[in-house]
Formats: sequence, C-alpha cells, structure tokens
Amino acid sequence: MLGYRAVLVISGHVLNNVAFVAAAAYFYRLSVLILKDSGAAYRASVLFCFNPASVFYSSLYSESLYALFSLGGLFYLFSGARTVAMIMLALSGSARSNGALNAGYICFEALLQAYDAAIQKKRPMALVTGFLRSTFVFLPFFAFQAYGYLNICVHGDTDELRPWCKAKLPLLYSFIQSHYWGVGFLRYFQVKQLPNFLLASPALSLAVYSIVHYTKLLHQLFQSTSIHEQIIAIVDGRLVEAHESSDVATVLKSEISTGLHNKKQGNTEVKKRKSVAASAASAASLDGNTSTGRIVGDNKDECPLLVLPFILHLTFMTFTAFFVMHVQVCQRGFCLPVPRSTG
Repeated sequence: MLGYRAVLVISGHVLNNVAFVAAAAYFYRLSVLILKDSGAAYRASVLFCFNPASVFYSSLYSESLYALFSLGGLFYLFSGARTVAMIMLALSGSARSNGALNAGYICFEALLQAYDAAIQKKRPMALVTGFLRSTFVFLPFFAFQAYGYLNICVHGDTDELRPWCKAKLPLLYSFIQSHYWGVGFLRYFQVKQLPNFLLASPALSLAVYSIVHYTKLLHQLFQSTSIHEQIIAIVDGRLVEAHESSDVATVLKSEISTGLHNKKQGNTEVKKRKSVAASAASAASLDGNTSTGRIVGDNKDECPLLVLPFILHLTFMTFTAFFVMHVQVCQRGFCLPVPRSTG
C-alpha cells in the first residue's frame, strides 16, 4: 500500500526512535548505578532526550543505535555482566567508528582488578581477559577497514588505486575524513568557521566545566580516603548498588554470592580488606530510601572513582572535537558532560 521506499523510511524512523527511548532508559539506569543519585540521573536523562541535537536520534541516522549499544554496554559492564557488555560495546563500534573507544572502560576495570590481584599476590589474569575483551570491541572497526581495503584496493581497479591503499596502515575512514571532509588537527581553525565554534561553545563549555569540577572533587575524595581504599571498595562490589526494583540485583547475584563464598575461608589480609572497604562504605550517604555505595564524606558534592573513565573519555572527545574534527558535531552528544552527583 505504501511502497518499498516508504516502508524503509518508516521502518528506519521507528527503529531509531525505539532505540532512542531505550538508550535514554539505559542512560538513566547507568547514571543511578554510578552516581547513586536518582534525582541527578533523572535530570540528566531528560536533558539527554530534550536538547536541540536530539533530532539526530529521531532521524534516519546511526546515532540512536550507537547510543543504545554504548550506554547499554556500559550499564551491563558496571553491573557485572561482562559478556553482555562486551557484545553490546562491540555493536556500538558497528554503528559508529568511535565506538571502539568504549574498550577503554573494559581496560579501566581490568586495571582495577589487576591492581587488586597484585595486592593479594595473585596472577593478574584480569589483564589478559581485559585485553581479549577490548580486542573484541575493536573487531567491528578492524572488520570495516579490512572490508574497504579488500573491495577497493585488492578487488578494485588496480590502475587507479586510491592514495590510502598505499599507506603503511591503510585506513579508509581516516582518508575519507581528511580528503573529503577536511578533518585534521587545527584544519578547522578558519575565520569562516567561527559561527560553528560559537554554535559548539555551550556543549564545549559544559564539558570543560565538568572536567575541571570532577578534578576538584577527585582531589577532595583522595583527601578523605586513599586510592587503595577506593580500589578495594570498587573491586569488592561495595560501590555497585543493587536496586530491588531493577535487574541489577539479578545480574550481580551470582557474582556477589561467588565472591562471598570464596572469601569465607579468607585469611587476615582478606579480613583487613573487608574492614577497609566497610569503613569506606560507612561514609556513604543516603538518597531517600535507597542506600548508596558511593564513598563520600560529609561533602555531598563528591563523586565516586567510578566516574573517572567517563571523565577521561569526555576529555579525549572534547579535545578531539575542538582541535581535530568539525567542532559543531559535539552538539550531537559527543561532548555531553557526565552529570554531577548533585545534578
């Protein structure tokens, strides 16, 4: 009745809008899990849905799927469902090339576990598994580069090979960005692009403010508790909040019970670790009827150490948006700041 093209258009809009709603839901649950503040998480989710750039999430574009797989993958990663997280983060790289950066979150978790293993004088197997999971997240990016190289450079016209085919590291996407879009370090610093820098200034300003603000909070956090105590508390699962009304409890149930069983016959060092983690968690504040695992003191403006990889990701994308890529692109959400614990 509608025609093939019309059905494709309608299907694309429906798919992207459903993915947009699901991404917002994951964003809310991830924010609650990390920040332990449902109010801040709700406000951040509303801002995520109702902003001028949300048109990209509702149109025929890959942004919604990327947001869904990225936010969903991070939620499951910090909930303990690492296999599901790895798959979703890899799918985010299938939607957009910068999804490969999400492997950094897996590396962050692996480093924490490796540090914990070193303290207990165990083999740092977390580094091996972290490397394998990170490589899996990178696979879609490598697959796309290989697909382009085989089709254009190997099976294409050998008499008119594109310049990138002869490069030591042939990257199709990088060549397209540089050759056709003018993407490169300081290449966008032109007088005629000043309106685009002004257009991007609100998102960039919020991003820079978030980075500076978290740096100050991190300094305050380390004044009240040591980084050793923070890492122990994170690895022991005391910073991951299991809500009765969500599936976080289901995701963590097996891992927490396994961890408790393994520690049942622990030695003095294990007891000391429990004492350290318990003393750190005792400083946590309460948000309504929900008990928080966030390590804070009397200062409610502190942020947990778990926010660090998000800030590092934000810092990298902010630097890249301002100095390398078309700066107005950050309006689409590449530079959206992490919500503060106080909203």
